[in-house]
Amino acid sequence: MKFTEKYGRTALVAGASEGMGAAFARALAARGLNLVLVARRKEILEETAKQIATQYNVKVLPVACDLAGADALSQIREAIGDTTIDFLVYNAASSFIGPYLATPVTTHTNIAVVNMVTPLTLLHYFGGKMVERGRGGVVIMTSIAGFQGSGYLSTYAATKAFNRVLAEGLWYEWKPKGVDVIACIAGATATPNYINTNPGKASPLEPKPQQPGQVVDECLRRIGTKPAFISGTGNKLVSFLMQHIFSKKKAVNMMGDSMKKMYRIND
Repeated sequence: MKFTEKYGRTALVAGASEGMGAAFARALAARGLNLVLVARRKEILEETAKQIATQYNVKVLPVACDLAGADALSQIREAIGDTTIDFLVYNAASSFIGPYLATPVTTHTNIAVVNMVTPLTLLHYFGGKMVERGRGGVVIMTSIAGFQGSGYLSTYAATKAFNRVLAEGLWYEWKPKGVDVIACIAGATATPNYINTNPGKASPLEPKPQQPGQVVDECLRRIGTKPAFISGTGNKLVSFLMQHIFSKKKAVNMMGDSMKKMYRIND
């Protein structure tokens, strides 16, 4: 069955201006879906939308919107009018790398809004419409950082645990109603945001960062088959060791030590 026959004609990608979100947008356009692309940076977003529309001959609506805003859903609804959203990708994420107390609490609450509160809002509205129609698909991006406490990435990692558990619960609730939900659990991925953090190498055993397109392709193959998956063979192996071989104490220590080394943190 064609992707559009299973899910519908229009996808909304939140966090779509570049990196993983743009890769999702291109992959969905290649499958024949029209797009609503949501991100904060207007110029980059509009350029991405223009390129995709030209390359894939689909309709692309860019919606410049700060997903940390309390009115994010209202802005999106106003921009799309009566357009039906058949497939939702929540890729947007905010993070802070460093000691928890090295930044104001507003940084952490902003991360919580972008990573947890806004996806709850969009899922409730657009996912609710999909359930009413009896058809749709939802991808929630999360991270292997969310499998255990991750020192110097504490708030982000906690929100990623939330995202995974939320997706797994909705997979169970919505599967009988015709809506597929999946948590896409990524490791290090060579997105502009990741590269701009200038990470060092924490260990010779550390998996090589994946390309965004690799993660997206695996995700779109797996949606509808399971509630969550870890992208990439190396990430699967590391996750298995951290969850099933090492003690929780060792796993948490390893994550914190790795972050400290990667980002040259002196705390």
